[in-house]
Order: sequence, then C-alpha cells, then structure tokens
Amino acid sequence: MYFADENTLGLGKLLRRSGRDDVVYPGHPSLPEVPLGTLDLDWMPVIAARDLVVITRDKRIRTRPAELNAYREFGIRSVWIGAKRDLGPHEQLELFLRHETRLQREMVKRGPGPWAVALGEAGVRPLRLADG
Repeated sequence: MYFADENTLGLGKLLRRSGRDDVVYPGHPSLPEVPLGTLDLDWMPVIAARDLVVITRDKRIRTRPAELNAYREFGIRSVWIGAKRDLGPHEQLELFLRHETRLQREMVKRGPGPWAVALGEAGVRPLRLADG
C-alpha cells in the first residue's frame, strides 16, 4: 500500500478515483491522523507504522538531517517520482502505472526500509540515503 505525500497529492487522488484502494494521502478519511498540512516528521512514524511506501516528489526529504534520521529510525521506504521536466498529476499517474510492476519487484527485493528509489522515464533506480 502507498502513501502519496502532499507533493504527490494529485497522483494519490487520481489513483483512488481510478478504483485503487491501496493508496492514501494527507486528508484521506481512512488516514485521520494525517490531515492536510501535516509536517513530514509528524507523518513519517504514522506511515511507517502502517507499513506504507511513500510516493513523493520532494527530492530533499531523504537528505535533510531530521528527515534522514526519521528514515532510519522508522524504516521509511520511498519512491521519488521525477523526470527531466516537472510532471503534472496525470503524467505522474501514467509514469507510475507504466513502471508499477517493476516497482513492486524492487520493493520486494529491497525489503524492509530504510530505502529510497527513483521512478523516472527509464524505470526504477536506487537512490542513496545521505550519510548521517
């Protein structure tokens, strides 16, 4: 199951509208402890406890010292959606769906967190968590 953070809120809503029940996002009724506007450090333990994989566009979430410590402490697993140009929600959706099978294999291969991967036009690639 996935958690689309506020940076990918549009993607999360599009996935839900398409019939997916394996995606939640800030403000979703089944995730009352993470309302819109919840800070990263406040949602990270909740998402980790629910064993969700984060979908984000926030490049710096895995390098800021406090967030990096939370990655390690809570075993955060994340997918950074990116491309050479900024993608809108519908383009993010197309990219996610095109590579989701590969992404799921990568999630199984990587196992428990912490880890981060990038999802781009070429597929899935590992991202290094900054040294902390």
